[in-house]
Order: sequence, then C-alpha cells, then structure tokens
Amino acid sequence: MSQPGADNNTLAQEVTMTETQIDEVLRTIAYGFGVAARSPIMHSPAEHGLDYEEVTFPSQDGVPLEGWFIPAPGSNKIIICNHPLWFSRSGLPAHLEPWKSAWAATGNDFEVDLVPDYKILHDAGYHVLAYDLRNFGHSGAANGGVITAGVFEARDVIGSLAYVRGREDLREMAIGLFSRCMGGNATMRAMTTHPEAFDGVRCLVTPQPLSVRVTLERTLALAGLPADRIDDLEARIRMHNSLRLDDMSPVPWAKNVMIPTLLYQVRDDVLTRPDDVQAMYDNIPVAEKKLFWIEGSTRRWDGYTYFQKDPSQMLDWFGTYLK
Repeated sequence: MSQPGADNNTLAQEVTMTETQIDEVLRTIAYGFGVAARSPIMHSPAEHGLDYEEVTFPSQDGVPLEGWFIPAPGSNKIIICNHPLWFSRSGLPAHLEPWKSAWAATGNDFEVDLVPDYKILHDAGYHVLAYDLRNFGHSGAANGGVITAGVFEARDVIGSLAYVRGREDLREMAIGLFSRCMGGNATMRAMTTHPEAFDGVRCLVTPQPLSVRVTLERTLALAGLPADRIDDLEARIRMHNSLRLDDMSPVPWAKNVMIPTLLYQVRDDVLTRPDDVQAMYDNIPVAEKKLFWIEGSTRRWDGYTYFQKDPSQMLDWFGTYLK
C-alpha cells in the first residue's frame, strides 16, 4: 500500500547514504501521505462490451465520489468495489512514469487493470458499483488531500452503501463487498465506527489489507535505512495527516467485522509481512471466514491481478453468501 518514495538507485543502496540523503528519502516517503498521487482512469467497462452508467454520489461527509454502475439485468445482487491506495477504480498504470520508477525496485512496475474484474463479476450475475475513493481518480479532494489509509476513506464506503440503498432500483439488492488494500482497511474502519451501515450486507472479500507501520518498516528496509528511523518517519507523517502509524492499522478494526469474510494475500509480498494479515484474520470474530495465500511471488500487484487469473474461490464466496 505504501509507495516506496525513492528511485531505483536509492532503494538499492544499503547503509551508505549520508544523513542528508536519508533525510530526503524520509521526506519523500512522508510527503506521499500529504499529497495523493492520482492515478488516471485509463480503462472503461466499454472495452469489455459492458453497458454502464457514470454515477456520482456523496460520501458520508459530503465529498463527491465518482464511479461506474455496471448493471446485470435480472439480478438482485450487487458487489461494491473499493480500490487500493494509489489506484483509481480502473487500476494503476505502473508501467508508465512516474509510477514505473517509483515501483520498479519492488517488481511492481507493471500495469494493473481492474476493469476485467468487473467483467467477471458482471458475467457471474452481479451488478457492480466501482468508484474512486476520496483524493483518487475523479473523486473530490478532501481533508487537504491527506492519505489516512482507511480512517477518513471509511466515510466513502459508508457513502457507497447509502447510494445503493437510496436508488429505487437497487435498494432491495443483496450486497457484497470487494474491498482491496486501503479499500479493505476503509471497510473495516467503517464497520468499527458505523456498524449499523452494514446491516444486511452479506459478505466481504478483501485482498491484501495491511497496516501502515508494517509496510513502512518494509519500505525503510528496501531503502537501506535502519529500522530505528521508523519513529522519525512517523513524526513526519503525523505532520501531514495528524495520525500515528498505529492509528491507521486495520488489525484492531478487524474485531468489528461481523460478516462472512474471505482474505487473501501474496505471502512473500515485499511490501508487508504475513503476520500482519494473519493478525487481522485472527481478530475477525465470526466463524465464516477464510484466509488463503498466493504463493510463488514477491510482487504485491500479483495479489491485485489474482482474481482475473483464478476467480473461483472469490466467486464461490460471493455465491455462497449472496443468496
């Protein structure tokens, strides 16, 4: 979830940087929490022959959110899709600059196109609502543009649920959630602050949620910086968004997930650690839960594209609980 915030050469160095260079790396990483890098919307449902509506609706606190509604005629089920950090509803063009240089050292310098996911869901018989979280894509700027890894973005999840329930043609739909990375964090945060908003929501599939502290510890290691600089980095990020790193962890929020939940994660993802997702899973208090690991990769993006390669487990989950 966290952008490395330094170029390939800097990330490749070990502990040979001067204090001035270290300061620049820390400044750049922290700056990423103060200014959201908006991913352009590079793809459209029309590329896959899908009819869709351009829709707009307010977040819980009034921020204008932009999205697509993709109808599945005759269906009484809808999936709301919440995207990862740095992405838009259509994905992330990490094969292009400036994203390519930012992510190359982690192996994640290839495009993630999320629109095929919506095609798979549509063809499986689900209406789809995919939208841009605040400060991303075409949605409104909010809170000074700061990133909070789910804290404020939770209001957008609540707004998306209110939109579905407020449409005459959708209000009786069975609702499922497909919430990736920060979208998953935001969903669990919203379940913590406003559990009533999830009354009647049937299930959740959440790929690769993670804690900011963990991903920043990994980012420091990739940059060749000592682990004890995490406190310095935390102080700098707090100057941008007023939050401590642990304020942005979904691990405690997972205790408030009260619906059937499927998590999945690239086990050897270079930007996190398996114990972080495991801790979330362990904290979910319902019996109807599952965690599976994607093996054989260190690239986080492989977790985001996994659904397109083998959607069977996720479709089985939605099929079981969206009845």
